[in-house]
Amino acid sequence: AHPVETKRMANKSVSCRPWTGSAVLFLQSLCPGVNLLSLYKDSKGKFIVFKVIKLTLSDSAGGLAGYEILKVHDADPFLGVEIKFLDVSTCQQFLESYSSGTVRQSLSQHGCRLLALPQEITVQTQLKASTHTLDLYLDQMELCLQQIHLSQPERLCDEEIEHLEQQLQSQAFNHAQQSLPHTQEESVPVNAFKFQNREFRSNADTNRCSKFSNGVGRNWKFVGRALGKNCRALKGPAIDNLAYEYEREGLYEQAYQLMNRFMQAEGREAKLSRLVKALEDCKLMSLAENILEIHP
Repeated sequence: AHPVETKRMANKSVSCRPWTGSAVLFLQSLCPGVNLLSLYKDSKGKFIVFKVIKLTLSDSAGGLAGYEILKVHDADPFLGVEIKFLDVSTCQQFLESYSSGTVRQSLSQHGCRLLALPQEITVQTQLKASTHTLDLYLDQMELCLQQIHLSQPERLCDEEIEHLEQQLQSQAFNHAQQSLPHTQEESVPVNAFKFQNREFRSNADTNRCSKFSNGVGRNWKFVGRALGKNCRALKGPAIDNLAYEYEREGLYEQAYQLMNRFMQAEGREAKLSRLVKALEDCKLMSLAENILEIHP
């Protein structure tokens, strides 16, 4: 075969393969008394730290699909999390979240809530693909994706991780069972709603709007569209218009203005229960728990 044709065939065979790659996320708490590595080595702390990592990845990669945790290991003073990416779009969304600081923000918020700390923790992070430190060129997306793609995972999912994943699924199932519709005998006040078998007031106050804006990150558009199913002010191009109008102010302001628009348009009907339902529809259960201050 002609050399050029041979090269084309080789490129075609490579492009037909599923896109995969791996990276290691290194984590270290900078707060005195909170050592993520020590906590992970503790039998009780291991599951909590794993859940913090899992929820952070779900927030920053847009859900539970497109990646998997292969191993969590000792990289003293860091805790190393080896991640396998199963498609390029998920990997890109994670890199964008990492670059914007959303990953550190999620780690801090989930860590504070699940470890029952009085304030959010400061987490130092580093991202590597093989020997390449990606933090040095996060502004070059294609190069980062290329390095992650070239760093193919050398292992299958660790048995310890499989066990932790099963624990997490079991916990989620139990929560789902508690959230099933209740009988008519259980009366809920008009100005309240039930979530995970607990009763909450429906008022969407400023503090909860702020928590939503702080934690939702790039997912605010998805939540906006979920709210827009029953809110005329958020239908059509409204979400994209908000994104454009407040692009310079950043994600927090875009999310805050979304809630502001929702509350102004719906008035008394802008209930917290509707926001929680939208978060459930978007698979952002951890954010709903954070807004409602539900601790494990």
